[in-house]
Amino acid sequence: MTSVVVVSGDALKTYTAKIFEHAGLSPEHSALVADALVWADLRGVDSHGVSRVGFYLNFIQKGVINKAPNLRVTDDTVALQIIDADASAGTVAMGLAVERAVDKARAVGLGLVLVRATTHTGALGYYTQQLAQQGMIGIAYSASIPMMAYHGTRVAGVSTAPLSIAVPGELNEPIVLDMASSIVSLGQLKQAKLRNQVLAEGLALDAKGNPTTDPQQAVIPLPFAGPKGSGLALMFELITSLLVMNPLVSEFFSGKPGGRKHQQNACIIAIDAFRFCPEETFRSEVARTVAALKNLPALEENGDILMPGERGHRTASERRQKGIPLSAEVVQELAEFGLSAGLQTPW
Repeated sequence: MTSVVVVSGDALKTYTAKIFEHAGLSPEHSALVADALVWADLRGVDSHGVSRVGFYLNFIQKGVINKAPNLRVTDDTVALQIIDADASAGTVAMGLAVERAVDKARAVGLGLVLVRATTHTGALGYYTQQLAQQGMIGIAYSASIPMMAYHGTRVAGVSTAPLSIAVPGELNEPIVLDMASSIVSLGQLKQAKLRNQVLAEGLALDAKGNPTTDPQQAVIPLPFAGPKGSGLALMFELITSLLVMNPLVSEFFSGKPGGRKHQQNACIIAIDAFRFCPEETFRSEVARTVAALKNLPALEENGDILMPGERGHRTASERRQKGIPLSAEVVQELAEFGLSAGLQTPW
């Protein structure tokens, strides 16, 4: 098997959706999940791309992801709504939250939607970019069961607390910040394990709580900037999970049956940027701000001065033309899933 296989984004999306359909998701939900995964691969965020297919299939098989969820609104005000996701695939619930947040922002300038009891939400920039492309300032964050060490401890105590913020940019190319409060994501640890890549020091702990650079032993990522990263994760739990009455951290350590099952709660915020600042003015000021930063003296070793999301935009443009490179490990895994579903691989 060659080390890298290149496949078009559209073909990969169709193939991935068919795998999820075979696993029991509806065609509509399968297409949504596949689109989000391939979006991440297009932008070079391979840790949140189709390498996650097996992860999701395992959740579907175990019933962690509800194949036929009953999403319902439990609370609704002029600017805020709470959606019970009924353990839906994360992309399904978050996509609905984006729609509802935009509706409210169009009406009153601001829309905030909390999502209760969903599953892995994926790359949050997928949602905030959609918001920014609709003229919104988009904010998304999520909370989950403990996966990252709380500063000063040797065990997982809080989630990796992903956060994304996007604003409309010039020529409808948003500025998109997409990050986690951990130094390295669990997806990146998985990629390092598959490729047996030695980790840099200070990224992760092993199962016994000891620092390690061994990709086969690293299971607990460390928070960025110590107490700042873990503090951010704690606040996301307090302002999200507790508001929707679905605590995750305290239940995880409660010893109760089911307290450690995978769950996520999340938040989508949309602010109608052009309601308060004329679109032409806003976009031109974003461009002027970006230009001012790019004209600063640069460190030669860093090359270009990049804005949040700029590298992803460039990678996506290139991969839409040339295709998405998939590692041998991911290709083999996807081929096996496709074989079980009776599918012909797109490579």
